[in-house]
Amino acid sequence: MTANLSETLTLLLVEDDDGDALLVEELLKHAMAPPTIFRARSLREARAKLTPQIQCVLVDLSLPDASRLEALEEVLAVAPPHTAVLVLTGLRDVHVGVSAVQSGAQDYLVKGDVDARLLARSIRYAMERKRADLAQLKLVQAELVAKENTRLEGALLPDPLLRTAAIEHLTRYLPGSGGTLAGDFFDTVQTPDGAVHVVVGDVCGHGPDEAALGVALRIAWRTLVLAGQTGDTLLRTLDMLLRAERKAPEIFTTLCMATIAPDLSSASMRVVGHPPPVLVRDGAVEVVQGTPSGPPLGIFPDAAWSVLDVPLGGEWSMMLYTDGLIEAAVGEPSHLLGVDGLVELVREHGAIDLDRLITHVGTLSDDLAVVMLRRRTE
Repeated sequence: MTANLSETLTLLLVEDDDGDALLVEELLKHAMAPPTIFRARSLREARAKLTPQIQCVLVDLSLPDASRLEALEEVLAVAPPHTAVLVLTGLRDVHVGVSAVQSGAQDYLVKGDVDARLLARSIRYAMERKRADLAQLKLVQAELVAKENTRLEGALLPDPLLRTAAIEHLTRYLPGSGGTLAGDFFDTVQTPDGAVHVVVGDVCGHGPDEAALGVALRIAWRTLVLAGQTGDTLLRTLDMLLRAERKAPEIFTTLCMATIAPDLSSASMRVVGHPPPVLVRDGAVEVVQGTPSGPPLGIFPDAAWSVLDVPLGGEWSMMLYTDGLIEAAVGEPSHLLGVDGLVELVREHGAIDLDRLITHVGTLSDDLAVVMLRRRTE
């Protein structure tokens, strides 16, 4: 009977008995596409021959340097992740077979019961089970990553603590083209004196570590603001926290924070190595001048940041954003939007319309976080 293996496979047979090894090789010669078979007579030889090209391992449970499940466990430990493992045993003890599958083997066969059809089918099924196992594992891992990203994203992008109805507050967040969560964060807090404090920050890099660091900095910023620390003490504390929590010394953070006076007519800002905010005052669109007011956090231990006093007037809008917005690719041929391009877009629109603006900027290469504050005049 022709064995049902229709594709040429590369197998490793771990078997010390020459007669049993010859039997397996002869049975597989009758396959539609006879596999390439490498032989190992011991676990020691098997370790050397378990290369990535091996698609399936047939392992005996009685070897000169291992016995019973010890042989299987060793093979599973050193086999490439994609490699299926099928147990060949001379033992007719069903408990051994069950234990082998529970330990990680895709299937087991009793040597005396094997024919060409059964052996070929078992190899094929073992490989399909391995593929299914890997697909399920990837699915579970993707679900866990998605849940963790959702949790981190929620902590990076909280609801504002605003009591006043005199300010319209809008936020947007979009992941970059890579889809990996980054450390962009924002927050808005109104203190008992009526002042409104807002921050947008960007931890360099991408991944869960950077996102977790962004969460820590965002929570620390909110805590310090609520405790009455809004100036250089706040920035120095954030700088200390960044240095203590970052995974590598080259990780830094840029941020822009503004404190809007209780009468909403002026703001004080610190632009910490960050892109300048965009302002619309009495219909005129511009960026805050004199930026940045100091270097990013995490670079210079003795850094200082100047305060930018910005008059707002009676009718104004303010947009703080991360560099994903100005580094977006626009036009044909593509070029970066840049700060000047962003200002020009706002002028074309006649106002800061976040959804329209994001639609026009094109492909994002980095995460984008935006906060827009507008004084309501009605």
